[in-house]
Amino acid sequence: MSIANALAQMERLAGSEPLVSHWFMMDQDRIDAFADVTEDRQFIHTDPVAAAKTPFGGTIAHGLLTLSMLSAMYESAAKMPEGLTQAVNYGYNRIRFVSPVPAGARIRGRFALRSVQQDDTHLTQTMDVTVEIENRERPALVAEWINRLYFAR
Repeated sequence: MSIANALAQMERLAGSEPLVSHWFMMDQDRIDAFADVTEDRQFIHTDPVAAAKTPFGGTIAHGLLTLSMLSAMYESAAKMPEGLTQAVNYGYNRIRFVSPVPAGARIRGRFALRSVQQDDTHLTQTMDVTVEIENRERPALVAEWINRLYFAR
């Protein structure tokens, strides 16, 4: 598939129903592993006893852990365009951490295509993203996410 065909395919998705990922478990093991990798071992993430005494009532996932799950969520929700050779995270126009994710909660992503633009070598896709917490009204985060998509020549 050519880059022009991929662009046409993606443009048809603009304004359609959001793509929705499967649920991902945010258990204490995942939170602790993230704390170890990032060296962010603040007690609200890693100490269930101390965190139980806070307004959160227990440990919570790092906001950046929740944000880092977007790639996996998007991969579970979207069918990649034919001919795609790589996708690169280009950044965010806006990120808001709306609600904490309690340890043991499940989250999923909703992805709505905002725009897609063609450049010489790639497409730039901008999506509105919402990460939902199962059985909670308020989302964990909302973001405007930008990716660059490269295709075989």
